[in-house]
Amino acid sequence: RLVVALGPWWYIRGQLAGVLPLLQAAAAHAEAPGDRWCAVQILIGQSGHISGDFTLARDSAAAVVEVTAGRTPGPLLADALASRAAALANMNQIDAGLDDAYRAVALARELGYQAGEALALGNLSLTAYYGGDLETALAQARLAARIDPAVIPGWIARRASLFLSMFLTETGDWAAAEQSCADALARTREADDLLSETFCLGLLADLDLHAGRIANAGRHLRESLELSTRIGDPIGLLNNLDRAALLCAATQRWAEAVALWGASAARARDHELLDVPQDAQRREEPSRLAREALGTAAFQGAEQRGAEMTLATAAELATMIAVTGAAGPVTGTRVSSAAGLLSPRERELVALIARGRTDAQIAAELFISVRTVRSHLDRIRDKTGSRRRADLTRLALEQGLV
Repeated sequence: RLVVALGPWWYIRGQLAGVLPLLQAAAAHAEAPGDRWCAVQILIGQSGHISGDFTLARDSAAAVVEVTAGRTPGPLLADALASRAAALANMNQIDAGLDDAYRAVALARELGYQAGEALALGNLSLTAYYGGDLETALAQARLAARIDPAVIPGWIARRASLFLSMFLTETGDWAAAEQSCADALARTREADDLLSETFCLGLLADLDLHAGRIANAGRHLRESLELSTRIGDPIGLLNNLDRAALLCAATQRWAEAVALWGASAARARDHELLDVPQDAQRREEPSRLAREALGTAAFQGAEQRGAEMTLATAAELATMIAVTGAAGPVTGTRVSSAAGLLSPRERELVALIARGRTDAQIAAELFISVRTVRSHLDRIRDKTGSRRRADLTRLALEQGLV
C-alpha cells in the first residue's frame, strides 16, 4: 500500500527508476493478479519509461492487460493500455501503439475516468507525433489539456500541459507555445515536479533557439541539464544533448555540434530509442553545413569522438557549452597552468575518468593496483583543484583529452 501511495511522488521527483528494486519486491509481495499487484506493475512500467527501458515498460503494462482481460474493464486496464501505447511508440511500433492508445481513451471515457482519459490522450498524442502525424498529436494534446485539472492528479494535468506546449512548438505556433510553457513552468515549480520541470526548461530552450535568443537558450538548457543530471533522467539528458548540438550549430561551433550528435546517437542506441522523424529533420541542414565546414575526415573524427563519450561525459560537455553560450569553443582550447603540470600517466587517468571508468577498471586497464590509481588521483586533485569526478571530466574536455 505504501509503494502504491508513494508512486506519484517518486514519479514527479524523478526517483521512480531508482526504486525499481523496491517496486519489484512489492509486486512479488502483492497478491497477483489483484488490484494492488496491477497498480505496482503500472508503476514498474513508469519506471521503465523514465529509465529508457521500454521493454520493461511494455512487458509490465502487458502483464496488467493480460490479467485484467477476463474482468469487467476498469481504470487499471485503461492505464495499462495507455502505458503500453507509449512504450510501443518508443519502440517504433507506431500502429500497435495507436491501437492501444485509442482503446485506452475509449475505455476511460466509457468509465468516466477523467485522469485515465487525460493520460491516454497524452500518450495518444505522443504516439501520433512519433509517427509523424503532427496534426493528430496537437489535436489530442488539446483535448487532454481541456480536462479540468481540479478533478485529476496534478502530475497528469502538468504532463498534459507540457505535451500541448511541445506540439504547439512543433507546429510553429510560437506565441501560444511561449505562453503555455511559461504557465507550465510556474505550475511545475510550485508543485516541485522535477521531472516536468526539466522537460519544460528544455522546451523553453527550443523556443529560445528558434527566436535567436542564444543567451536565454544556454541558460534554460543549463538548468535543464543540471536538473536532469541530478534526478538521473537519461531521456531528458539525451534530448538536451541534441539541443546543445543545435546551440553549437547556431553559433558555428561545428566540431562540438557533431561530437554531441555522435554522443546522442550512440547513447540512444544503447537504449534502443527511436530517432523521431522531426528531430532527424532538424539535424539535416546544420549537419550538412558542419560537414562542409569541417571536411569529411574532421566530421567523422568529431562524430567518433562523441560516440566514445559516456552519457555523463557528453552531458558535462553540453553543460559547458550551455554556460559559454556564444563565447566560442570549450574543448581542446583552454590552457590551464595546473593541467600543464600533469604527467602523461596522470593525463591518461583523467581521460579514463572522463570515459566513465571506475578506479578498479582503470587499475585493470593500466595494469596497476587500485591503491596506485587512488594515489595518482590524489596528486591530480592536489595539482588541479578538481576534487570531484565531474570536475576531472570537465578538465579532460577542456584539455581535449576525450
